Amino acid sequence: MTTAPTWDDLLTTALLGTDRRTLPLDPADLAGREAPAALLDAAAVAAVRRRAGLRPGPAGPRPEPAPADTRPALPSAAAHRLTLLLADRPGGGGGRRGSTPDLTELLPQWLASANRHGYAAPPHMVPALLDAARARTDLRPAALEFAGARALWLARLNPDWRFAQRSASGGTSALPGAEDAEGIRRLWQEGLFAERVALLTALRARTPSAARELLAETWAQERAEDRLMFLDSLRAGLTADDEPFLEQSLGDRSRNVRATAAELLCTLPGSALAARMARRAATCVALDHTGSTAAIVVEAPAVCDPEMERDGVTARPPAGRGERSWWLGQLVESAPLDTWPDRLGGRTPEQIVALPVTDDWQGELHAAWCRAAVRQRDARWARALLGAPSAPEAGGPGAVSLADRAKLLAALEADERAAWVAGFIAGHGLSEAFQLLGVCALPWTAPLGRAVVDALDIAREAGSYPWSFSGVMGLAERCLDPAETARLDSLLAVPDEREDASPGAGGYWAEAFQRLATTLRLRAAMVRELAPDGGA
Repeated sequence: MTTAPTWDDLLTTALLGTDRRTLPLDPADLAGREAPAALLDAAAVAAVRRRAGLRPGPAGPRPEPAPADTRPALPSAAAHRLTLLLADRPGGGGGRRGSTPDLTELLPQWLASANRHGYAAPPHMVPALLDAARARTDLRPAALEFAGARALWLARLNPDWRFAQRSASGGTSALPGAEDAEGIRRLWQEGLFAERVALLTALRARTPSAARELLAETWAQERAEDRLMFLDSLRAGLTADDEPFLEQSLGDRSRNVRATAAELLCTLPGSALAARMARRAATCVALDHTGSTAAIVVEAPAVCDPEMERDGVTARPPAGRGERSWWLGQLVESAPLDTWPDRLGGRTPEQIVALPVTDDWQGELHAAWCRAAVRQRDARWARALLGAPSAPEAGGPGAVSLADRAKLLAALEADERAAWVAGFIAGHGLSEAFQLLGVCALPWTAPLGRAVVDALDIAREAGSYPWSFSGVMGLAERCLDPAETARLDSLLAVPDEREDASPGAGGYWAEAFQRLATTLRLRAAMVRELAPDGGA
């Protein structure tokens, strides 16, 4: 009896080819078949033998149970709503949205509200939450907070969810306590980068000096990109105690690290670097009394010396920018804004920005003051540079672009910010309001909400199509206070079409307002369902 060929014999023959290696079969088994077909038949039989004779391996260790979540359970109505939100998928094709709300845009608000109430995610919904967070990075912090420790437990079992383990917010629960000095040092020395960032951030929040000392121990051995991220974590709780470490970082071999250290020092009132920048900027900007009225005269730096570079001034300007104006902008941007009233005759910020500037330096000087107001979070200078919202094109003295205005608005308190944007919309409509609306706190205040709805109504009356304002309409669906829903009822009917209106525009507007009203009602329902009594 011929011995059956081994699996290795069959595999070798298949790799070399039956024309180069004799088939390891009894000639009687060929039965007139061609060698390749006989080889495949023999391999099929051998495969069955191999599987049938395979001995089961020892069972692996069972995973530890997921940690218990002691937070209160989600009300049943809210759990049902979450199922609907997670099941919805963004529409494709770029066609009309109709009057159906976009549920995917409601999910971030739902998660934020659930987290404010401190609810635990239903265990069976954690995988769907992780899938949603995997697809949308903007959801990750809120989704991981809501999913809790179970999300990290699942992430260890599925590589598709490994982002949860890298997340600083998701990893802080495993950080050593303040009393565990050895655990803190071990994690700092041996942890992954995300774990080290999370550790540094947590330490900074509770013991700023301990975080700084930990960072100083390994600073010289860290990679440049890591030093930059670690240094950025010092923004939280920045104090004068951080100045020596930041001053030392001004000599770092990485230009980005030096720039970040200089930026942080400039935000520290009374820092030595801020004083140096103030002296430099003051030599460049002064009052000119030679004319009949006061004006500002500017003399930009002639050189960028090594000391300026050490203090964060970038010597080489971007393409198309003059060297001297580039250096001037950096000096003025970095100087404390308190420098200028004393330097310019005791004037207020409003009076200073109203002064004429000689030799076409006004744009450069005011743009630098804008950046300084944003960096130093100076509301008074921000107001002066924004100007009145009703001004022509709402162009304040230094607000040279919508992006500048949006940044300046962020330096104001939420109610004042909303009031300024409402005034802008009342005077100029919605065509340039999108960026400005994006910096307003949620939900929009009643005056701002009324201004947006009124401006949308005016656009509808003008006969244009609603998709010209789709960005603002989308913001309104997320940001308008649901209490404004009643004001939309009069806008839901299809108006009589004017002769000069775009064809069908009235119907499209009615559809868009219907979608807005339905979305606001859904948001109101979400709030009720998340109440501790579940909206009962």
